[in-house]
Amino acid sequence: MTHDRNTALLDAALRAAARGWYVHPLRPGGKAPALHGEDACTRTGTCSAGHQKWEQRATLDPDRIRGAWAVREFNVGIAPGPSGLVVVDLDLPKPEDAADTPSGVDSFTALCERAGQAVPTTYRVRTPSGGQHLYFTAPTTLRIPSSKGKLAKRIDTRAWGGNVVAPGSTINGQAYEITDPAPVANLPAWLLTALAPAPQPVRPVRIHVPRCGNRAAEVALERETVAAATAPAGDRNAQLLRSARAVGRFVAWGDLPRHEVEQAFQVAGESAGLPAAECRSTVRSALNWSIRTCRPRETAS
Repeated sequence: MTHDRNTALLDAALRAAARGWYVHPLRPGGKAPALHGEDACTRTGTCSAGHQKWEQRATLDPDRIRGAWAVREFNVGIAPGPSGLVVVDLDLPKPEDAADTPSGVDSFTALCERAGQAVPTTYRVRTPSGGQHLYFTAPTTLRIPSSKGKLAKRIDTRAWGGNVVAPGSTINGQAYEITDPAPVANLPAWLLTALAPAPQPVRPVRIHVPRCGNRAAEVALERETVAAATAPAGDRNAQLLRSARAVGRFVAWGDLPRHEVEQAFQVAGESAGLPAAECRSTVRSALNWSIRTCRPRETAS
């Protein structure tokens, strides 16, 4: 039975990946990611250049998927952001809710009516609690964040930063089941308008560049913090990582104080629109990697 269950979960992971949905293992019978956190990171494999969070490590690679699900009966998680998805999670009222609290399904139906639109026909999954997941294709030009209750009570959305339990997974012996295998519809325009992040006010970026007497180090820090602060949506975290790594050698050589470099890139990353916690994690990992792998000054090109 265990072997059959593991095979079924592996098949579910491979089916999701075949659709272009990035998958990662969840704890057996649960919703939480099973991949290691930063404190337990060995900085090897996919984390050799610095700790990678579960959203970054989610994969389409069948060999990696088979290797992971050969270990345990992991539930299957989908990372909607990298997969180009927005998943609308319609939940049932909770015991602590007022007696007249509508379900997520009823609230979503009302939202569609107010928008003058029919409830979209799209790929739909029933959750073990009786709720529903509606899958939509996200626009490629906008990085939509996950939300909780933004549309209405008992309606959450899973996009960048969010995690979705894939069909075939189980909670307390109850499965996530596909109830409508329709093609995944594009996110409706009215729903995109409601979920799109508010435009950030344009303001000058003021980044303190420490003066240390090493012109090359100062120029590198100034150039790379500007690059990180002005990176376009979709490349912000990657640019922050690249830029911090580029400056890390000057920290390793003692030309720049680490705490001031971290502060400069923290300001740059947040100015680009990244969350503060994501900036801290990315900069810390980038500098740790640079310091660990940096060659002596006399051999560096």
